[in-house]
Amino acid sequence: MSTDQLQKHITDLVPHAVSIRHELHRHPELGHKEVRTSEVVQRELGELGIDYKAGLAHGTGVLGWLPATDNPVSAPTIALRADMDALPITENTSLEYASQNPGVMHACGHDGHTAILLGTARALVQAECRTNNVLLIHQPAEEGGFGAQLLCEDGALDGTVIGKPVDLCYGLHGWPDIEIGKAATRVGALLAATDEFDIIVRGKGGHAAYPHFAIDPIPIAAQIVMGLQKICSRSTRPTDSMVVTVGHIAGGDARNVIPDEVLLQGTMRTLEPDTRTMGERRIREIADGIARAHGAEASIKWTRGYPVTRNDKNATDRFWSIAERALGAQNVIHREHPTLGGEDFSFYCERVASCFFFIGLRPGDRETYPKLHTAGFDFNDEAIPIGISLMTRLALGAV
Repeated sequence: MSTDQLQKHITDLVPHAVSIRHELHRHPELGHKEVRTSEVVQRELGELGIDYKAGLAHGTGVLGWLPATDNPVSAPTIALRADMDALPITENTSLEYASQNPGVMHACGHDGHTAILLGTARALVQAECRTNNVLLIHQPAEEGGFGAQLLCEDGALDGTVIGKPVDLCYGLHGWPDIEIGKAATRVGALLAATDEFDIIVRGKGGHAAYPHFAIDPIPIAAQIVMGLQKICSRSTRPTDSMVVTVGHIAGGDARNVIPDEVLLQGTMRTLEPDTRTMGERRIREIADGIARAHGAEASIKWTRGYPVTRNDKNATDRFWSIAERALGAQNVIHREHPTLGGEDFSFYCERVASCFFFIGLRPGDRETYPKLHTAGFDFNDEAIPIGISLMTRLALGAV
C-alpha cells in the first residue's frame, strides 16, 4: 500500500473512529467492569470479519487476530495494545458526549486509545498486503488492576489463546504536554515502577493536656514522613531517580484527644531494580526505627506495583524510523529523561521486545492542555488519525 493510499484509507475512517471514541466516553467503565466497552470492541471486530477471543483477564479482555496475507506461519507477529478502563472521577467538561456514568470518566484517554486501535484494525483490513501477523490487544484494568499481567498469564503473547507468539509489541498514550502532530519515546526506562505502602504508627492514646501519660503517634508519624524524604537525597545515587510521597495521613477524632494510632499511605517510584529494593528496605527501617525511638511501634504493609516500562532498543529504533517517515523527523522527540508515572504495559516489556510511546494532544495554539487524571481532561480527537497512522505503519512495516 502506498503512503497516499494509506493516508486516504485513514482519512476516510477517522469519522467512524471519532464516533466510537465519543460513544466510549459517554459510557466509561472502571477496571474489570468494562462490559459494555468490551462489547463495542467485539462488535467492531466482528463487523470487520476479524477473528477474536473475548472473556480474557477476568472477563473483559479481547484479542483480535489478523494473519499476514502471505505465509502467516512464517511471518513475524506484531502486537498492538490499547487499554479500555476509566477512572473514578466526576467529569467537569460540559461536552456533548460527557460521561453519563456518575463518578466515572475517561480521564486518562483510554477511550482515545481504544478508538485508535479499532481504527487501525479497520485500516489493516483494507490493506492489500500484510507481511506481518497482527495481534490486537484490547486490555482491561490498566489503572491499578494489573490487566496486562492477567492477559500475559492467560497466554495473550505466546499464541496459546489466538494466533502466533508475539515478536514485537507496541502501545501508545496520549500526552497533554506534547503538541499535536508529534510523538515521543526513549530507549530504556520510560515510566517508573510503582509501589505502595501503608504504615500504621501505634502509640498510646490519652488526654491532650497530659501527653506525658501517652505516647503520641502524631509527631512520631510526622518525623517518619520527614525521614522518608531523606531516602531520595541521602540513600539514592544522585544520578538515579526516585520519588517517595506520603499522600494520605489519618489519625485522631478530636482536638483534645491523643489517638492510639496514625495511618500513613504513600507511593514509591523507581527506575532501577536495586533502587527499588533499597527503597523498600529504607522505608521499613526508617518507620520502624523512628517509632521504636519514641516508644511506639510501626507496622508496614508493602504492595508491589507495576514494574518499570523499559523500551527495547531494536523495537524503539524501529518505531523512530517509521514515525520519522510518517510525521517528519522534526516531529519525533527522543526523550532525554523518563517520567515517574507508571504503566502496566511494563508486563509486555518484560516478556517480548516492546516499545511504548506518547502522542501529542496539546493544540499548537495553546500553551497548556488539561492534565491526565483530572476532571477537565478530554482526549483530543485530532490525535486519532495520527495514532492510527503510526499503529498501522508499525503493523505493516518491515521487521
